Amino acid sequence: MSFDFLTDENRIFTNLYGQKDRSLKGVKARGHWDGTADILGKGRDWIVQEMKDSGLRGRGGAGFPTGLKWSFMPKESDGRPHYLVVNADESEPGTCKDREIMRHDPHTLIEGCLIASFAMGAHAAYIYIRGEYVREREALQRAIDEAYEDGLIGKNACGSGFDFDCYLSHGAGAYICGEETALIESLEGKKGMPRLKPPFPANVGLYGCPSTVNNVESIAVVPTILRRGAEWFAGFGRERNAGTKVFAISGHVNNPCVVEEAMSIPFRDLIDRHCGGFRGGYENMKAVIPGGSSVPCLTNAQAKDVLMDFDALSELKSGLGTAAVIVMDESTDIIKAIWRLSKFYKHESCGQCTPCREGTGWMMRVMDRLVEGNAAVEEIDMLLEVTKQVEGHTICALGDAAAWPIQGLIRNFRGEIEERIKALDTGRVTAAVAAE
Repeated sequence: MSFDFLTDENRIFTNLYGQKDRSLKGVKARGHWDGTADILGKGRDWIVQEMKDSGLRGRGGAGFPTGLKWSFMPKESDGRPHYLVVNADESEPGTCKDREIMRHDPHTLIEGCLIASFAMGAHAAYIYIRGEYVREREALQRAIDEAYEDGLIGKNACGSGFDFDCYLSHGAGAYICGEETALIESLEGKKGMPRLKPPFPANVGLYGCPSTVNNVESIAVVPTILRRGAEWFAGFGRERNAGTKVFAISGHVNNPCVVEEAMSIPFRDLIDRHCGGFRGGYENMKAVIPGGSSVPCLTNAQAKDVLMDFDALSELKSGLGTAAVIVMDESTDIIKAIWRLSKFYKHESCGQCTPCREGTGWMMRVMDRLVEGNAAVEEIDMLLEVTKQVEGHTICALGDAAAWPIQGLIRNFRGEIEERIKALDTGRVTAAVAAE
C-alpha cells in the first residue's frame, strides 16, 4: 500500500526539535494563540462536538476518545469547581514524547489547557510533571508566566470573559502516578496509590470535585484541531485511528528520534524515513516493542507490514500505547530484556493489590531463572498462568503492564526460552558424566 507521509505544513508541533524560538513571540509567529478567543466564543458544546468529530483518541496509552471523555463532565456546576488535570508524569520506559513537547513547544500545551478547561467548565488546570523533568519544568513555567503576562490566561483569558488559572505541580518519580487516580492522590499531597472506581474522576476527582485527566499530547493538539477543523485532523490515519501522532523511536535503529507522523504509518516506513533504517538491515531485527514497555513485543515477521495504530497492533495482541517504539536486533538477549522490565514493574508496584504486590515479585524471580536457563520447561506454562491471574485483577493497569511483556515473550519466543533451559540441562548432564 502507498502511504502519504505527513508534510511540514500539517505538523501540529512546529518546534519538536527545539530549532526555533519557543518564546511566546516565536510561537505566535508560527500561528499558535491565533484566534483563541474566537474558539472559546463558539461555546462548550461546539468544542466538545468538534473533538468528538475529529476522532482524537487519548495519546497517553489507553486510546479512549478524548471528546467523549470530556462529555462525561457535568454540564452544570453543583457548587463544586471543575478541574482539568494534565498527566505529564511520563514514566513509561522508552517513552519520551511529552518531554519534547514541554521542552520545545510548551505553549501548545498551555493553550490546549485553556480551551479544554473552558469546554469542561473548569477554571483551573493542574499540570502534574515528573520531578526528573527539570529542564522541561523550567520551560513550561516560563511559558505559563509569559501567558499570564500577555493576558492569555488568568482573569479574562484572551479577552474572552473566562477566568482561567494554570498550575504546575512536581511529582517525585513514581511510575504509579501515571495512573490517573494515583496522580490525583499525589496532587492532593497523599501517597500515590490508585483509587477504586467508581466513583470516576468526572464525578469525584481532584479534591472531591469533577475532574478530567488527559495526557500532554492529547491536550496540546486541541488548539490546532479546532483552528483547522475536525475534518482536517480526521483525514489522517484510518477510521477509528485518526490524526497525527508523536512517535518516540529508540533502540537498534540508525538514528533514534522523536517525530510527528500520520497515524497508521507502516512500521517499516516509519523506521526507514525517520530513523535511517535498522541497524544491520531489517532482517537483523529480532523484535520490537511498539508502544512502550507495557505492551507485548512483536517478532520481525509480525512487524514487517503492521500499521502503527491502535487497531492494527491490537489485532496482533500488542498495542500502540504511548507509541514508544523500541527496536531490538539479533544481538539482543530478549529474555533478559523482558526480565529487566519485570524488575521495573516489581519495583514500581504500589503494593495495594495482592495480585500485583505478590505477582510482580513472583514473575520477576521466575524470569531471573529463565534468563540463566535454570528452570524446568514446565515452568514456562506456570509463569504464563500467573500472568493471567495478575492481568485484570488489580485496581489499576500496572498488573496488566507487568504481565503483558512476559505474555508477549512466551507467545513469540518460547522456543528460545526452551533452548536455553535445555542447553543448561545438557551442560548438567555432561558435567555429571564427566564426574563419573
